[in-house]
Amino acid sequence: MIKARITVTLKNGVLDPQGKAIEHALSGLGFDGVGQVRQGKVFDVELAGTDKAKAEADLKTMCDKLLANTVIENFAVEIA
Repeated sequence: MIKARITVTLKNGVLDPQGKAIEHALSGLGFDGVGQVRQGKVFDVELAGTDKAKAEADLKTMCDKLLANTVIENFAVEIA
């Protein structure tokens, strides 16, 4: 079994209204000094097998096809 974590974040320059809302909410809760907040997604995936190279290729394909909108998002794959 191969365990992986995929982190998806917005590319620089892409507006992040959810991040801005979180930033304002934190300020409203009294957390001073919070700079820019950017929101993202994390996927923990388990794959059958032991071939890490194949798993990494499959995970990147999953991101390209479904998990990330590569026009506006970046992704990173970490295999444990």
